[in-house]
Amino acid sequence: MFGTARNALFRSRLRLYSAILPVAAAHRPRNISTASFDPTIRQFLVKLAEHQPCFSMNSSHVSILHEPQLFYQKLLNMIRTARHRVFLSSLYIGAEDVELIDALQTSLRDNPALHVYLHLDLNRSTRPGPDSTVHTILPLVRQYPDRVHVHLFRSPKLKGIMARIVPPRFNEGWGTWHPKVYGADDNLMISGANLNTSYFTNRQDRYLRFTAQARLADYCFGFLQASSTFSFKLLPAPESPEGYVLHWPDTTTHPHRIEAKAQQALSAFQRAQHLASPASSVLETEKELSLTPENDHDVLVFPVIQAGQFDIREEERCLGLLFRELSAQQPPRFPGESKYDGPLVDLTSGYFALYKPYQQAIISSRLACRILAASPKANGFYASKGISGRIPEAYTLFERRFIKAVHAAGKEWPQGSSDVSPGVQLNEWEREGWTYHAKGIWVRPTPSSAPAMTLFGSTNLNSRSANLDTELSFVLATTSPVLRQRLADEVDGLRAHARAWRGAGNSEERRVRLGTRALVGVVGGML
Repeated sequence: MFGTARNALFRSRLRLYSAILPVAAAHRPRNISTASFDPTIRQFLVKLAEHQPCFSMNSSHVSILHEPQLFYQKLLNMIRTARHRVFLSSLYIGAEDVELIDALQTSLRDNPALHVYLHLDLNRSTRPGPDSTVHTILPLVRQYPDRVHVHLFRSPKLKGIMARIVPPRFNEGWGTWHPKVYGADDNLMISGANLNTSYFTNRQDRYLRFTAQARLADYCFGFLQASSTFSFKLLPAPESPEGYVLHWPDTTTHPHRIEAKAQQALSAFQRAQHLASPASSVLETEKELSLTPENDHDVLVFPVIQAGQFDIREEERCLGLLFRELSAQQPPRFPGESKYDGPLVDLTSGYFALYKPYQQAIISSRLACRILAASPKANGFYASKGISGRIPEAYTLFERRFIKAVHAAGKEWPQGSSDVSPGVQLNEWEREGWTYHAKGIWVRPTPSSAPAMTLFGSTNLNSRSANLDTELSFVLATTSPVLRQRLADEVDGLRAHARAWRGAGNSEERRVRLGTRALVGVVGGML
């Protein structure tokens, strides 16, 4: 069947790539011309392509969704029209998402060749109780045991005595499976959203859709297949009390000691993909980049893996390179100089606790950077019971520390100024009845131009994403005026709900209790 054959083909290719990698790397230089791209990002793209896989496409196959309801409808439609494969990667699937499960069941019933691949986080998906994710998807596994493939990743950070004493609701603090990739056949949606009702209704995120992109879809599917080699497999077991078993496939590796195995699997996969990148041949010459009718590709997409616990830190390398290259083009400015006309960087995270190297890169740069964080009410943990109710306070504390560092470096935008200035401006997102989960970066070559590049995907750009969670994000660069305007509409739409940061005040909403400060001191890197 198609799914089994494609899986076998991927594994055979991976073995082949691993075998020829040393020879091919020596004989195939990555000389990439990016003549048609904006000079602001040109050198960054050239250097990024030296390390990352790269896929090219026409911008007509890329769309940007703005509302969670539309994301959900497109997701259901992808599943309902799939003929060969559905592959979904998320933190978890909500128990109330009956329509999603029904769509999968119907497609499996109507298409005997269809295979469904789910890759989820083990700790989140096996919380005690009948509403857990595994109990939600178990009927599919029972009905189609040869065509529904469920893999559950367990972070190896939590081991030993701690693995036995940490309560189920808190064991995710030691790392999760975090990529959000939703594919069907050769169509994809990349988001930061999980598969839960709130993410389909009133939890704002980002949603980029790619149609008829076999190579990029194969990459994402291959990433999940590579990750399945160090993940548990969910199997039905009617004789067990829970009705299922978690099968560990590798008898030579303990599931709490997968660091070396995971590092090798992901590194080998990424090296093979980099070697085989279709875009490398597309971008060899400036003639090919002139976007002639024979070659109308005007979009580049670079996948970026971050798995700090496995010593894979591509996101760190990517963002360090980005800020160095952007800053290198900006000469020092002196008081009284003319209006700033350099790059404008927009950055957002629903959980803004910016990773220290990223903080330093932003603060030390000569760039203008606008940051959008969630207000306390827009935080998904607002008004939660117990310790988790302190999480919005913790982010207020992170924001205060960041602004203190910005102020100490003299990099704050002038208060009340509408002009773009080198330095940092912090705003917060709030919309009545909504929570905020968007994350990413947009780069405008000048304040008045549309973005030429964006970073999107699962990363929250914080210490947890860098060191604990497994993340998959993407850099997209384009020369298309239409797609650039859509990127502008996206970030402007998010900023339409922005207001001035209010975290410096002592109102009840922004109070940070002593217990919260102590909590941050102990588990700050897990938030």
